[in-house]
Amino acid sequence: MLGAVGGLAALGGIAGCSGGSVATRTAASTPASSGQQDKLAVVLLGTQAGPPVDPGRAGIATALVVDGATYVVDCGRAATTRYVEAGLRLDSLRGIFLTHLHADHVADYYNFFLLGGHIKNILGDTLAGPVPVYGPGPADDLPPKFGGGTAPTVAPKSPTPGTAEMTTRLHQAYAYSDNIFLRDMSIRDIRTLADVHEIALPSVGAGPRNTAPATPPFPVMEDDRVKVTATLVPHGPVFPSFAFRFDTDHGSVTFSGDTRTTDNLTTLARGTDMLVHEAINVRDVDLSPADLEHMLQSHVEVQEVGSVAQKADAAALVLSHISNLGSPVDTARWEHMAAKGYDRPVTVGTDLQRLVIA
Repeated sequence: MLGAVGGLAALGGIAGCSGGSVATRTAASTPASSGQQDKLAVVLLGTQAGPPVDPGRAGIATALVVDGATYVVDCGRAATTRYVEAGLRLDSLRGIFLTHLHADHVADYYNFFLLGGHIKNILGDTLAGPVPVYGPGPADDLPPKFGGGTAPTVAPKSPTPGTAEMTTRLHQAYAYSDNIFLRDMSIRDIRTLADVHEIALPSVGAGPRNTAPATPPFPVMEDDRVKVTATLVPHGPVFPSFAFRFDTDHGSVTFSGDTRTTDNLTTLARGTDMLVHEAINVRDVDLSPADLEHMLQSHVEVQEVGSVAQKADAAALVLSHISNLGSPVDTARWEHMAAKGYDRPVTVGTDLQRLVIA
């Protein structure tokens, strides 16, 4: 594979950068049946940060389309619906990648199998077969309560399940529905549809009390279209939390996951054709010192994210998993803030936006 080359010339520019040509369109306007075949494209399925159920934005989820195959990074609220709305075929899904196991990143994860793997939809589409899933293993420990004091513990016998145990518990939670459909309609056994791989960590001394020490990029998977590498990123007390890089013959895309500023991401994203990065704006909000500290332990301010992309020498910056902490996002203003310290194209993402690299 060619890695982080080849896609830059095709990108040209992303909407929102003065002087750049527009290389973006609404994904729903170009369904798979239209015959359009992008070699490499990013589809923003949902761009909302955090748990709030806000109108206009679905939960964080992104699809990478490579030569007709689709790879999903995170599965926030309504990801499955957005996936089909975007014109993506369920039978093209080749992998799901979970950056971490916060609810806003996995709320719709199981629906890809529970609903997407059921009977065919009106487009004659359903999962083709088992889908590989790559996600965190168990954290093995819980952090102390932020600000002190005590907190209740859900499922105290196993309070920190990883991706595999989470999936097994979901099978169990929906057992009645599945057992009825297995008998009534002869559906596929849902347990055969998710091929879960918990991502093995390199030996860098990482753990719940040292969540993201210096970590060189390490391999996650490789097939005939993509090579996926990862690194650990600091996301408050969450462990493990990953950033992912996808290298293809047509260019590369790096996903920050949820993170504060870290050299680990800079190294992973070096020279990438597109950096899809999270961002928050806390400067217009009246937060207590403790709440502000808590937010900045886990996220990057929109005013700082351009410097992150510049340091990584990323050819284009796309913001997703964005939060204005309860206020609507002023796209033009956010583009201006995100461009600080960055001399290349910037896009503040919206749901169902398709960004073509090649």
